Amino acid sequence: VTMALLPFAVALICLTASPTGILGLAPPPHLGSKINTRSTGWNSSPIVPKYAPSVSPLTMTPPHHHHHHNRRANNNDITPLKMAVEGDFDPEAISRSVEAVKAGSLNARFRALYKFTRPHTIRGTILASCAGTTRALLDTPGALQNAQWGILLPRAVIGMVALLLGNAFIVGINQIYDEDIDKMNKPFLPVASGEMSKTFAWSTVLASGIAGPLIVAKFFPPLLLKLYMLGWGLGAAYSVPPFRTRQNPILAGLTIATVRGFLLNFGVYFAVKDAIGAPFSWSPKVSFIARFMTGFATVIAVTKDLPDIEGDKAFNVKTFATKLGVDKIAKGATACLVLNYVHAIATGILSKAGTYNPIPMIGGHAVLASVLLARFRVLDTSSMGSIKLFYKRIWDLFYLEYLLYTLI
Repeated sequence: VTMALLPFAVALICLTASPTGILGLAPPPHLGSKINTRSTGWNSSPIVPKYAPSVSPLTMTPPHHHHHHNRRANNNDITPLKMAVEGDFDPEAISRSVEAVKAGSLNARFRALYKFTRPHTIRGTILASCAGTTRALLDTPGALQNAQWGILLPRAVIGMVALLLGNAFIVGINQIYDEDIDKMNKPFLPVASGEMSKTFAWSTVLASGIAGPLIVAKFFPPLLLKLYMLGWGLGAAYSVPPFRTRQNPILAGLTIATVRGFLLNFGVYFAVKDAIGAPFSWSPKVSFIARFMTGFATVIAVTKDLPDIEGDKAFNVKTFATKLGVDKIAKGATACLVLNYVHAIATGILSKAGTYNPIPMIGGHAVLASVLLARFRVLDTSSMGSIKLFYKRIWDLFYLEYLLYTLI
């Protein structure tokens, strides 16, 4: 159990570190004046979609950042790199990365591949795997004492690799088909920035999309392969024409909620039960996490569009954010998450005694709900830096829920 919980200790260290130092959420204070536009691109030439000529980044006013978001380290060689790798709009750092890739730098190509996998989604997949494994072992009497670790650990690693390949396939194919939109919304992504060629991006996506199912077919039962391919298909349909479910806010939300909320958590738990030879049953805890994370992933599916609202409007991508505005979506998302936490607390209170550990189930969720409300109170919906930080904090709470899952 200690080994299984170790990743959470690392996650907590990352989550409590400075968001500027870890994620580089704020652009340098002089960036807006340097490129004469809102910080939505890495190139001094604004990107305007040809079928939306009335939209010009030059007409956008620069956001007002809080003073604590504008700190920049003195080491100009390190800070821009962090910002480019983790996802902010530093045109100098990204330009240097593009030049390094063209010069043949292996480090630069590795950084581009790292960004291509969307690290925040990778963290969620890894934490879900660790938490689901721990929960399945704790729920099975004698599993920890009698476990054949020489067999289980390699199988767990293989399963993790398959999940990460599926993750890379879904986020990678999205970057290929969203290249033009990303040039406006997420210019730090490697396909949009030019750090990764379309040929290499396609090679990575196809390799991931083929290797993942083959691994699952080889090492896991048929039911898991069916679930994996369901997630694979939904993830592809999200981005690939003619489906492009991302263009319908309801279908996009259902896709993300199904894949990251239900399939991932149920699949990991089922796989561990199968590996240790225990029959699967819907325990109250796995049933709870499937419900809770499906609701949470639905909120993420909506709030992910908050930082992208201007590019989505320019490219006629319909989202709840473009229809209702940042302020209403932020309030609605916060309300939905608070209700999700209330549901968790009520589940802990109303369930039969001994079903859950009351301290993490009731107290832990009350604390996370309080953190959410505190983050919402400082949100400035007129500041893109504040919106990004709010969205990052939602992911932080998503990660922390997996810690509670192992303790409830």
